[in-house]
Amino acid sequence: MAATIKDIAKLAGVSTATVSRVLAHKTAFFSAATAQKVQAAAATLGYQKNTAAAELVTRQSHVIAAVVNSTKTNFASQIIEGIQAEAHRHDLNVIILYAGDADAEQQRRALMTVIERPVMGILLLSVDLAAENLTLLQQSQLPYCFLSISFDGERLPYITSDDWQVGYLATQALLDQGHRRIGLAGVDSDFHTGRLRVLGYTQALKNAGITAAPDWIQLGNYSYAAGQTAMRAYGAKTSLTAVVGASDMAAIGVMNQARDLGLAVPTDLSIIAIDGTELCSLVQPSLTSVSQNFYEMGIAGVQQLRAKEALPQKITPIQLVNRQSVRRLNGDRK
Repeated sequence: MAATIKDIAKLAGVSTATVSRVLAHKTAFFSAATAQKVQAAAATLGYQKNTAAAELVTRQSHVIAAVVNSTKTNFASQIIEGIQAEAHRHDLNVIILYAGDADAEQQRRALMTVIERPVMGILLLSVDLAAENLTLLQQSQLPYCFLSISFDGERLPYITSDDWQVGYLATQALLDQGHRRIGLAGVDSDFHTGRLRVLGYTQALKNAGITAAPDWIQLGNYSYAAGQTAMRAYGAKTSLTAVVGASDMAAIGVMNQARDLGLAVPTDLSIIAIDGTELCSLVQPSLTSVSQNFYEMGIAGVQQLRAKEALPQKITPIQLVNRQSVRRLNGDRK
């Protein structure tokens, strides 16, 4: 049976009130000698403080919940690293839950797991909540913030990149290298983030006097498989000279499938990735990318939850990182 405060008080020869004060570090109410006796008794009995129970009583939690979209991409790890680093600076703990891939029931279960426990706030990583689950979140009255996702016309707290600019910059980088027939692979246009990237992509082409053919945009869920599927649709004899992968994983899927079709990257096909995680440097050739600052999103998310007043929606910076997967055209395949 687990040791209790009464057990510690009996062994140390003090009152239960004194034990409570020592364990709560209320130093004004006891001497150093008393503290040493209580701590020694607690150690002897193997006492473990019930933090959750204490937090329920005080209504002051030191736990942040991170709810993660389980789409098969890898962006979330850098956000979680940022969350954990900032949480550690403020002596906070982090729990991580998965909310499925656009699965309303898994979202609800993840939210209920959090709401039924003492937490100081919820960070939702690229989770597009179903309407009923958004209502559930808001009714909980817990502080929350969305990360790496934005919303159209809704006053929700979020921290993300400018996804229109992401799509535009990736496409413009290829245009600047002489490419005129450019695909966009693995993007999900059902949600606001994907729609913005498509709009940025098409605007960059439009500014160059180019209209995308219907098959240039291949939809998907940002996964490796989505990239493979897109490249198979383009085919070995594609007229495209370059492709924007809607995520690092999608870009790698495009690259590997292109190789299977007998196309060399970047000799036959240039590829640029969106996200810029460490995967871009691990593959060969390394992937040129529009890199997002996911780590900063995680830090800013914790800061948002700790703020006494709601902070405005925040846009984090992006940058083009040149690597090996894009070549300049000399006019032969424009």
